Amino acid sequence: MIKKIVAFFFLTIFAYASDATVEIVKKIDVLPKIAVQDASPKNVDLEFRKSFFKLIAGDLRVSSHFNVLDEYLQSSYEGGPLENFLSDKKVDMILRFSLGQDFNTASANVKLINAKTGATTFEKSYSISDKKRNPFLAHKIVVDTNDQVGAPSVKWMEQSVLFARYTEAKKSEIVISDYTLSYQKLIVSGGLNVFPKWANTDQSAFFYTSYNGAEPTIFRYDLKDGSRKSIISSSGMLVCSDISKDGNKLLLTMAPKDHPDIYLFDLQSRKITKITDYSGINVNGNFIDNDKRIAFVSDRLGNPDIFAQGIYDKSFEKLVYHGKNKNSISTYDNYIVYSSREGDSEFGRNTFNLYLISTKTDYLRQLTASGENLYPRFSQDPDTIMFIKQFGNQSALGIIRLNANKTYQFPLKIGKLQSIDWCIFKKNVV
Repeated sequence: MIKKIVAFFFLTIFAYASDATVEIVKKIDVLPKIAVQDASPKNVDLEFRKSFFKLIAGDLRVSSHFNVLDEYLQSSYEGGPLENFLSDKKVDMILRFSLGQDFNTASANVKLINAKTGATTFEKSYSISDKKRNPFLAHKIVVDTNDQVGAPSVKWMEQSVLFARYTEAKKSEIVISDYTLSYQKLIVSGGLNVFPKWANTDQSAFFYTSYNGAEPTIFRYDLKDGSRKSIISSSGMLVCSDISKDGNKLLLTMAPKDHPDIYLFDLQSRKITKITDYSGINVNGNFIDNDKRIAFVSDRLGNPDIFAQGIYDKSFEKLVYHGKNKNSISTYDNYIVYSSREGDSEFGRNTFNLYLISTKTDYLRQLTASGENLYPRFSQDPDTIMFIKQFGNQSALGIIRLNANKTYQFPLKIGKLQSIDWCIFKKNVV
């Protein structure tokens, strides 16, 4: 029982408590200065217009590809000599939007203007059927704007985030949001619901663990029709930590005999294969090497560390030789990002920092410097990492832009983050 408690701590601790590693093909040496103009009709709510402006400006800033003018500017949609050049602001380009809205939908007409010539270089109309999801409308606009200037893609901004949040003792909810937490939709509530995991690349379903029955149970929730299906139950702890490329196999952490091990569960045949077999802690399994091996956290050599093992091969190897007490990992190609506990701070709280390593080199990069930084997750590209930042009784969703060496935080206003998931993508760690 003690081992179960310690292992669950490693999984739930996230709620309590010039670089050559990643290369970008295209680099912007001098960031273009961009202004955002609101050209919306006067009958569109002013607070909505200002909120949308902040979303656009914020996305441009997080992309790390623009020098963003903070000033809220208004203009006509066609623009005049002053509006199309903004000579006094000394900007290189102007992103102009005109919002429209009715009872259910939100729309925007958008122009990208060369502020040196006054010429429109890009124009497009956008709409979204649920106006509450307008943050995703802003994200799409910035993704397209970013593409127009030839900068590395930021398409990850369009992805939905899945997270569990504690609301009170033994109660947690599962929510879908955008990466800024500006849009949030409650999906699962009532009791203790934790560790959500996207089930497919189109983000139409997810798995999660419910502790509301006689035994912990993993459910599959279908967002298309709101139905849920029981997948597997087990005594002790039960967590889905990763999904195979074909979406047919799950990596589970289970503890039916007191100590947690990692199992492979085939969704079609319902066959369960035990991968690890060590009378200690084995958690957080991630598929690597074309789904032929797994990376995982284990205390088999003393302190919790990161190891790799074949699906059908009991031999293992240590992957990380820095730090102690690792508790979570995420993988992308030959990269591993992990959280490591580094001792108590002067304020009496544990310090958890994030590190990035490459399995092909000896390079190691520290991504955070202080505080509790937990549960890292790669996006579709290896330049962007999401994580949980804990501070006191609050938490925030963090975004690290590796190539720009910048970090952004978006506080959760209600509840406390327990775990997050971002996307499913093709990965092949070797």
